[in-house]
Amino acid sequence: MKSSFDVVIVGGGLLGCAVAWMLAREGADVLLVERDQVNQHASGQNAGSLHFQLEYRMIEKGIEAAKQAAEAMPLHLEAARLWAGLAEEVGEPLGVVQRGGLMLAENAAQASLLETKAEIERSWGLDVDVLDGNEVRTIAPYLSESVVAASYCPIEGKADTRTAGPTMARAAIRLGATVRTRTAVTDLHRNGSSWSVTLSDRNSGESPRVQTVTAESVILTAGVWTTELGNMLGGYLPTIPLALTMTVTAKTEKFIPHLVQHAGARLSLKQSLDGNVLIGGGWPARLVTHADGTPDFSVRPELLRASVAGNARAATAVVPRVGPLPALRTWVGTTTVTPDQLPLVGPVPGAPGAFVATGGSAFTLGPSFAQVLAELALGRKPGIDLTPYDPSRYERGVGVS
Repeated sequence: MKSSFDVVIVGGGLLGCAVAWMLAREGADVLLVERDQVNQHASGQNAGSLHFQLEYRMIEKGIEAAKQAAEAMPLHLEAARLWAGLAEEVGEPLGVVQRGGLMLAENAAQASLLETKAEIERSWGLDVDVLDGNEVRTIAPYLSESVVAASYCPIEGKADTRTAGPTMARAAIRLGATVRTRTAVTDLHRNGSSWSVTLSDRNSGESPRVQTVTAESVILTAGVWTTELGNMLGGYLPTIPLALTMTVTAKTEKFIPHLVQHAGARLSLKQSLDGNVLIGGGWPARLVTHADGTPDFSVRPELLRASVAGNARAATAVVPRVGPLPALRTWVGTTTVTPDQLPLVGPVPGAPGAFVATGGSAFTLGPSFAQVLAELALGRKPGIDLTPYDPSRYERGVGVS
């Protein structure tokens, strides 16, 4: 492998692969490195929801927190637009279906919360309506009589997590990008006007092969490893890793065309193109930690029985037809949020030519994250104001709980 590139991208999930494609499309000489395999971690382990409404985690702590979370709405709106046309641009399907999303209420307090949430979202330009119980069952007859209201957003939907990331990787390679898997970054430092990136490549045998490459820019798209990589750069990039539970049922006839959420419970529910029902929504699993208490991301997180049972109860309460379906598999995926729940997107403080994106709905926002990262690396001003997501809003130790 050659030793000099325009851009090195660290992290081979959907986001990293999308950035590589966008940059290669512009003629940049790109190297993408992934410590394991493309799409192995968060991008391939989540349920593929395309949430553009404020999610439950964004509203559960009150209206002021919801208003702050809504500052990411420009990224959501741009992501919705990009997802809709991405398969045509790439030339391969990504399993994207945008048939609308529902956030459900089962009591008056939750219904009132939906009304306030919708007002916030509409103020940012999101198309969302609040329907009463009868109105929502007209378009979603599979819902329980316990549902008294729902907010409906016509652009929500899902993508296929098994294929989206690898499809973007293939598209990047076709345009000339270099992709190296089983290759970890062990050092990042500024060397004059460029970056030196030390790689430990495990493809060549039992003993890793160490190589240093140079690049004008470095882009971090590495999810739960963001904080560690930020430390290598000399920047402070605070993230909070989460391990979340998901379950998939056996295939059944198609009856859920929507993405389903809940205003008062952790729930995200949808049906795949094959007919399986995917159930998630933020129920926690247990991260395995090192002796010093830091997470060990090399070890699979541990399922919690209470989370599996709680997620099933939340799903069957509002979609009773899910109850009799056999569960094929329950698994855990990891993701990151930031201390203030807003994404972390933009230049890395104190590290010229280094850029980052992570946090929050990273799969949903993958295309819009990728677009602004590509613009930054190309020296252009992004079309979205990144001020609310600027990593420089954090100083070491400030805002971290």
